[in-house]
Amino acid sequence: MRKAIAAVGVLLLLIGISGTIDHLFYQPFFGFVLNSVNRWVIPNIGFLTGYELYANLAVAAVGAAMAIAAHRSG
Repeated sequence: MRKAIAAVGVLLLLIGISGTIDHLFYQPFFGFVLNSVNRWVIPNIGFLTGYELYANLAVAAVGAAMAIAAHRSG
């Protein structure tokens, strides 16, 4: 279970970083997969309008926290 949580954490970290890069520039690598949260979830949440960059950074921070917590738990 620890490895699954760490894997989800790393995936969220990559998604958050990729969404941040896509918001600032153009993300040519794995855009369909890694920018899924940036393109489909964040725009549909009303209170995040105008705060897309911070939302992507928050996704990355949550992913990093999950990966670190999973690594330290075992």
